[in-house]
Amino acid sequence: MRHLPALGLAALCLTVSVPALAQSQANLSALRGLAAVARLPQSPAGQAALAANLTVTGDIQSGAAKQPTLLPLPEQRLLALKDCFITDGNATQLADGLGTRIGEAYQAKARYSDHKTFTSVSPALAKLIGYTNTITKSDSNAGKYLFANGTRDGKTPVSAEAAAILANGAVTDVFGRAYGRPAGMPGSDAFGNARPVQTLPVLTAYRGEDYFGHPSHSLDWLRGPNQDLTDSPAFPSGHTTYGATESMLLAILVPSRYRQMVVRAAEYGNDRIVVGAHYAMDVIGGRATSLHALAHLLANDPAYVGQIRVNPAVLDPASADTAKTVSLSDYPAVVKAARAELDAFVAQTCGADIAACAAQDQSRFKDEAANAAFYASTQTYGLPVVHPETAGKTEDVASLAPEAGHLLTAAFPELSLAEANRILTETQGPGGGFLDDGSEFGVYSRLNLYEAAGKAAALAASRRNGAAPSR
Repeated sequence: MRHLPALGLAALCLTVSVPALAQSQANLSALRGLAAVARLPQSPAGQAALAANLTVTGDIQSGAAKQPTLLPLPEQRLLALKDCFITDGNATQLADGLGTRIGEAYQAKARYSDHKTFTSVSPALAKLIGYTNTITKSDSNAGKYLFANGTRDGKTPVSAEAAAILANGAVTDVFGRAYGRPAGMPGSDAFGNARPVQTLPVLTAYRGEDYFGHPSHSLDWLRGPNQDLTDSPAFPSGHTTYGATESMLLAILVPSRYRQMVVRAAEYGNDRIVVGAHYAMDVIGGRATSLHALAHLLANDPAYVGQIRVNPAVLDPASADTAKTVSLSDYPAVVKAARAELDAFVAQTCGADIAACAAQDQSRFKDEAANAAFYASTQTYGLPVVHPETAGKTEDVASLAPEAGHLLTAAFPELSLAEANRILTETQGPGGGFLDDGSEFGVYSRLNLYEAAGKAAALAASRRNGAAPSR
């Protein structure tokens, strides 16, 4: 392991690019919610949050934060190195959150034999994963350059509607300006919002194995050759968006492991800080982006369903059918089909009692208290309050974000949407964070799905064992 001055690392030429696409209405909705980050310099509270963001990120990256991670720090760093690779075709790297029996069976069936060649557990699940990823990823990608330099891709101007999001004192390149590495200066990002690898005074770099078990180094995934983030804006975290999206899909499809899967999502996002790729704010932003889009998908919002997208998860990308597209007009129906297929797969592995199989767990997720402590540590990362008007307020989820309850009812259909939103309201995490500005999107930044799922599961179980659910 080496401790390197972050500014002295040599930059390579390969960059991570994002296609120049017009912002959809779904993109614009996410961008309006994420725009709170661009207004942080306006207030002393926002400036304090920006300063804390760098400090907290550095302390997690160096290990000084003493986070209650599920693995000892040296092992967590090695997992973070493996988590740099994204298995977005089949969610297999995240499936360890399903527990020892189910997770191992899933990972034996859904595999990546190389960076592009993979298999799937079932057709409906592949369709679900592929479409959902294209929606949430699109929202995340739209934010990277808008908040870096007000463009779609670094150069192409955004629409007037998107440009209006940056009105009222919002500024681009918030992190670059705040941390002394504005866009274009030596050692910074060409577009804006330089990464921790470019702004931290000291970076902990280390060796290990990549996802495929090959010798690797953390810098390989920061400055190349495996992935070069030198000119890839930080906010929000695309990896976190992916990790939260696919973990939530597995949580919904295997409700007995819902809580463990949301912990795996938190771990995957946190690993981006551990490796030096993202700030705490990036992770919070990526998580909110994912949950916001997924809830709208589950609600069959017309702005999110019915789009025609290239689906990278339908078939083996090495085949001749990689150009196949997917369009889901009834998202809950595909979720139902995927759940039936996954139930059948798990039953083959475990027998009829899926819940009992799910409980057979010797993984790092077996300790509920440890899961709760780690998840709680990632809710706000201890960043200071920016919006005091929401800090001490219980926000009514049903009023602000009524579709949010689908994140629970999709897994626990015994609950009504009203009941699910009530649970989300009762269990929500600390308020007043940098995104929690009283908006619909802000609600997603403070959801505590770990606690909410515990209550939802208990209520669902009582309904199954007693009276019929009320609607």
